[in-house]
Amino acid sequence: MLYTMKANPFFSAQINRVFTLLIIALFISGNILGSTFLKKQDQNDTLSYKLVKGTIMDSDNGSPLIFANLTVEDTNIATVSNSEGDFSLKIPKEMLNKKLTVSYIGYKSKMVDIKDLKGDKNKIKLELLTVSLDAINVFPKDPYLLIQAVIQRRNENYIQEESLMTAFYRETIKNRRQYASLSEAVVEVYKHSYGNDRQDVIRLMKGRKSADYSKLDTLVFKLQGGPYSTIMLDIMKNPYMILDYDVLEDYTFSIANITREDNRLLYVLEFAQREWVQEPLFYGKLYIDAESLAIVNATYNINTEDQAAVARMFIKRKPAGAQVYPTEASYMVSYREKDGKWIYGYSRGELTFKVKWNKRLFNSVYHTGIEMAVTDWKATNEKPFKSSDRMKMNIVMTDAQLGFADDNFWGKYNVIEPEKSIETAIKKIQKNLDKLEH
Repeated sequence: MLYTMKANPFFSAQINRVFTLLIIALFISGNILGSTFLKKQDQNDTLSYKLVKGTIMDSDNGSPLIFANLTVEDTNIATVSNSEGDFSLKIPKEMLNKKLTVSYIGYKSKMVDIKDLKGDKNKIKLELLTVSLDAINVFPKDPYLLIQAVIQRRNENYIQEESLMTAFYRETIKNRRQYASLSEAVVEVYKHSYGNDRQDVIRLMKGRKSADYSKLDTLVFKLQGGPYSTIMLDIMKNPYMILDYDVLEDYTFSIANITREDNRLLYVLEFAQREWVQEPLFYGKLYIDAESLAIVNATYNINTEDQAAVARMFIKRKPAGAQVYPTEASYMVSYREKDGKWIYGYSRGELTFKVKWNKRLFNSVYHTGIEMAVTDWKATNEKPFKSSDRMKMNIVMTDAQLGFADDNFWGKYNVIEPEKSIETAIKKIQKNLDKLEH
């Protein structure tokens, strides 16, 4: 039996590394495990908001800008564009006189009057920014001093009060190109301040899941951790893997570039594990605000060269006669700024697994994805959720297909616009449900 534990700064760095990886682990078995999926239905009120949809794109070549940030002016209502650059946003009717701000690293931010947006097929084009020679002249010389300054300024740069967040979570499992499982949920996150080492907690508002186990080659993949997996990717709240003084010596850092996000100058700091470090660690890029030294975005991968070691980190249980190992594990996290302070806004993880069967000619390849976007938040003086209301940290999202039959299932809640392949999968689920009803 494999146990997980609460992340604690007094644990050794190695234990904290293992914990962070376990919370985003898969466990694989030949048995279908079932449990109750909590549902909390809200009344839909389609008259209270305006729904707008569209695409964020490059103004020159029309290419989609993926995971761009969209925020309603003077509020914390927000979303992100999906991996195809598409977005959807439900804006309360009393805010239709405000502007929508769209931002993306390397581009000039754009503000659009919400009242001018159509219900669908809006095209918001952002202009590419160039970095001046004057900016290059302030290129920092010592990357290690830079990353240490980032860590030292964490409490200064990130929100130091408890927050109550509304967020949308999605997880998928694909066998090659076919969806085998799709889970979606609206959750509330009680986020402790960035100076508080207590683990953030989550409660489920409403959710749905559909799984086609016939596409899993007798395997049943279960993603453990659910929405907790995504908030663990907040490296400023959970710095144990990369941004802890105990692990800095395990990495090499280099300043690779300078870019901009609107008027903000960003240092691009690359990192990778040192050659003598045996356990698999991360490599990637940190985007650091040159003025405040806050990390505003991070993209990183796990080094999967040692397949056996990485498999031990991710695979909690597997069937006999199969070798299962990750071939790719990539992550990203982005932060949003409010009154000079930063807070978690979006995170995403994508993992690819290969299954080698002892008595089969062909291998199986599975792709898993998790993502969560904060769609609204506010400071709170409330106490954390009661234990009975919290999702468990080792939760496995289980089947509750009823929500797929209702086109207005999410009501007033904002969601991440599904990619076209997910839309197709949802339509297939709806057709299957219609057949069952008739």
